[in-house]
Amino acid sequence: MTTNATTGQTARAITERLLEERRVAVEHGNHVWTCCIGGGAERERTPLLILHGGPGLPHDYLRNLDALASERQRVIFYDQLGCGRSDQPDEPERWQLPRFVAEIDLVRAALGLERVVILGQSWGGMLAIEYALTRPAGLDGLVLANSTASAPLWGEETHRLRTQLDADVCAVLDQHEAAGSTHHPDYQKAVLAFYRRHLLRLEPWPAVIQRALMEIGQPYTVMWGANEFYITGNLKDWDRTPMLQEIQCPTLLISGEFDESTPRINQAMLDKLPHAEWQLLKGCSHLAHIEAPTAFQQAVITFLDQLA
Repeated sequence: MTTNATTGQTARAITERLLEERRVAVEHGNHVWTCCIGGGAERERTPLLILHGGPGLPHDYLRNLDALASERQRVIFYDQLGCGRSDQPDEPERWQLPRFVAEIDLVRAALGLERVVILGQSWGGMLAIEYALTRPAGLDGLVLANSTASAPLWGEETHRLRTQLDADVCAVLDQHEAAGSTHHPDYQKAVLAFYRRHLLRLEPWPAVIQRALMEIGQPYTVMWGANEFYITGNLKDWDRTPMLQEIQCPTLLISGEFDESTPRINQAMLDKLPHAEWQLLKGCSHLAHIEAPTAFQQAVITFLDQLA
């Protein structure tokens, strides 16, 4: 972790590099918040567009990736509709995968991103896969971090990880899921035991992570479920593994040793993607960019260098 002095210097540099915050119109009069950092060099690299996880998690938990920005490298964050600084309509029927795919094109068009590299973390990687399968123009590369191409496989693997918890924790999870009482404090405590192994292995958790989990939007429960391993939403049968060979752009997979996105999940993607490489970060879990920021960022920088 950086020192307070280093963090302050980084924050000042980021402020100086800030180019623009904009609200981009999407469907039905709603808007999403975007932020572009870096750029301005005579010869810039392809912009890096970051897709956050959830679905419904505000982008803030990924904000340390603004360290990737420079005069040559623009980095673009945005909050998908339904979370963070973007509009949050109370419309559960709206939260379907195709609208989030269409949203990427709207953001690209509004920000003039004719060419782009997309970094998707967790659900953001699933969204990036779905978007890449539409064969959009100007997609130069993908970074799929802590992600999956198959919700059923994710379910299998997180169930396996769950069975490794203490027997009393598993009993609480089973009891409340059977009763439909997943909001019960005892259930939430048991979920936390899983998260401390496979979501984030730091103690204490950074405030930005605690806030993000408290502020998660409606899309999460509608599309995914009560938590990372209890998948009941409309993505539960989503599986694009058989179609991955259609993605022809260079792709970097990043995952953690103790990640929910297990080696089996990443190997399944690596086997199907035509132009992929995989970086496994030792000692990390699902939020590897927080646990090992230098190693994570260097993996991305090396990949971007290869594309330049």
